[in-house]
Amino acid sequence: MANEPSWEDLFTPKPTNEDSAPEATPEAAPVAAPPSTEQAPASEDPFADLFADATPPAEPVAASAAADRYPPTQAYPEVPADQPMSRRAARESEGKRRGGRGGSSNGGGGSRTGSGAPKKKRSLLWLKITLPIVLVLGAAGGVAAYGWFNYNEQVRALLGIPLPNDFEGTGNGEETIVSIKSGDIGSDVAVTLHEAGVTMTYDAVYNYLVENPDITFTPGNWSLQKQMSAASAVAALQDEANKVTDRLLITEGTVLPNALETIAATTGIPLEEVQAAAADVSSFGLPAEATTLEGFLFPATYELDGTETAHDILQRLVDEMMSRLDKAGVSVDQRWDVVRLASIIQREAGSNIDDFAKISRVFQNRIEQGINLQSDATVAYGTGRLDSVWTEPEERADASNLYNTYANPGLPVGPIGLPGDDAINAALHPADGPWLFFVPINLATGETVFSETADEHQTAVDQLLAWCDASAENATYCQ
Repeated sequence: MANEPSWEDLFTPKPTNEDSAPEATPEAAPVAAPPSTEQAPASEDPFADLFADATPPAEPVAASAAADRYPPTQAYPEVPADQPMSRRAARESEGKRRGGRGGSSNGGGGSRTGSGAPKKKRSLLWLKITLPIVLVLGAAGGVAAYGWFNYNEQVRALLGIPLPNDFEGTGNGEETIVSIKSGDIGSDVAVTLHEAGVTMTYDAVYNYLVENPDITFTPGNWSLQKQMSAASAVAALQDEANKVTDRLLITEGTVLPNALETIAATTGIPLEEVQAAAADVSSFGLPAEATTLEGFLFPATYELDGTETAHDILQRLVDEMMSRLDKAGVSVDQRWDVVRLASIIQREAGSNIDDFAKISRVFQNRIEQGINLQSDATVAYGTGRLDSVWTEPEERADASNLYNTYANPGLPVGPIGLPGDDAINAALHPADGPWLFFVPINLATGETVFSETADEHQTAVDQLLAWCDASAENATYCQ
């Protein structure tokens, strides 16, 4: 009817508060050695003029009362005191997720037929009564079908019908490679499997792991299928037959210590041997400023035949990075600056490729205006906490951390991870725009807000904090 509310009005999601917090299912995580903080000599390449050190002017002050807790000039805000500051802290407080909705509602109906009328009239009466009903029900059915297919989740919630959160069976036959890193805990694995399309939801895996707390995971690359049940996916990660040894997968943004662990786990070469090969930095043809391989192993999938030495594999990854830089038009004397900037873009950016060039513009606008980059990702890297981009006030104030781009001007002393093609391209070709700030407001989707002023940025920061507080699953991303 004309005055009836639309499906959009009926089923527009309303804000909800999730009230459960994780219980502890800790797993041991080795502590990565902090990267070298030895200051490298400055580049003399003209490209480096963009990144020349400069004394920063006074930062704008946000009007918001929350500005002291969440400085408006940082790329990511400070975490409230009652939230864990890193995934490492979460390892001591992880636990059971909230339960799903249940119940159902069923309706019934009947029919009534009259008697005593002549047969012909009865038939006509049936026709007169039934035809309008059929037409009405047909129209209603069409509307209902539209609503069901387009608002399935909202309709189920309204009727109390539980939503499915898990696939059935052992997959659809489509292979996908999943990378498990050293120190990954249950929430990390739940996110990884869901984002890879292996499992239907985060909850399905997480709840299964809470019910089976003795399950542990071995770092490496694993061959799984898409659309697996949580139980079958976790079981596949326990079966060494699914461990990939003929293909090496290094993902974008991986930090060097984790990349070396992945190489060892994939090839069977002892980690100590891989680390020793990586320590021979001068043998790989890196820029003179480089003191480690950080930033210069290109993230990709490599076919292996099992005969390679640790140095062979590392050299192959370095050669691939140099080849990609050459194809992008980066001259030999620009490599160091481009890789440093690209590594920050890679670590700070979410999954939205279009944001890479915008983030590049933010950093380059700041450099050109003499404003410190203020990237939390660089600060965290310098502290040796490589699994997070959240930082504490005292860390951001520590100028002795040469990766600290709050306290030190210009680019950090070295790369902070392994950038891919998109990050390299963004470093070379920033978007046009006046932005000086950015912050993701949904860490699951990577949705990011770019702002010109401190006040606009503070509004976006508040959105992020609200998103982090909205559910235990969201909080997993905010550690």
